[in-house]
Amino acid sequence: MDVPGLDWLLVPLHQLVSWAAAGAMVFGGVVPYIPQYRDIRRTQNAEGFSTYVCLVLLVANILRILFWFGRHFESPLLWQSIVMIVTMLLMLKLCTEVRVGNELNVKRRLFAENKDEETKAPPRRPILDFDPHHFWHWSSFADYLQCVLAFAGVAGYVTYLSIDSALFVETLGFLAVLTEAMLGVPQLYRNHRHRSTEGMSIKMVLMWTSGDTFKTAYFLLNGAPLQFSVCGLLQVLVDLAILAQAYAFAHHPSKPSPHTVHPASAKAL
Repeated sequence: MDVPGLDWLLVPLHQLVSWAAAGAMVFGGVVPYIPQYRDIRRTQNAEGFSTYVCLVLLVANILRILFWFGRHFESPLLWQSIVMIVTMLLMLKLCTEVRVGNELNVKRRLFAENKDEETKAPPRRPILDFDPHHFWHWSSFADYLQCVLAFAGVAGYVTYLSIDSALFVETLGFLAVLTEAMLGVPQLYRNHRHRSTEGMSIKMVLMWTSGDTFKTAYFLLNGAPLQFSVCGLLQVLVDLAILAQAYAFAHHPSKPSPHTVHPASAKAL
């Protein structure tokens, strides 16, 4: 039942809650990466974090922005994509610098141990070598940036040509949210392959879970396109699976291999 005398309070309060929810949608997605970013800077080791997470989010958010041109959705979701793209590029820059720096340090240690060997820089892996084994393991942040810009340009051109097709637009939206729903899969696979979650920030995954739960509820309550809600639920399930891995590997650690690889030189997905 409405209380006319309280309109002066309820209306601004409702507006304030709406602004807070929109702000949480725009910036809440990047918060989980703050502890992971700080851990990588502190330890100078990026092997516990899968850079394919950055790839998934870059592709998903570029496609989501293009979907907006065909079917406008709420502005906070659009701004969330822009903020996330900037954040993932910063994560990639840090991980690339740390990985290349560690490779150089290994070479220096080998040289110090054997004076007869010549110090050699690790082989540079540019984007144009087209070696599938080096895809998304390049030695320069500029190569990642070129790849992202090339994908955005091609996808944007195709969208421009097909923007009048309702089927194309709906498919584009589905691909955008489905790709984002696969966000945790690279980390899930990396943990499974190494039988360990060492180097992965548990805080990051907990924030993933809480953020995806909030985001899915936001989609459902605000009548977002169906693709958003379905894929949001899938994201929550993947997050829970990663948390289950962390619990299982902590209580049942795998036996160390007789030929252990130094964390700085092990290649994680």
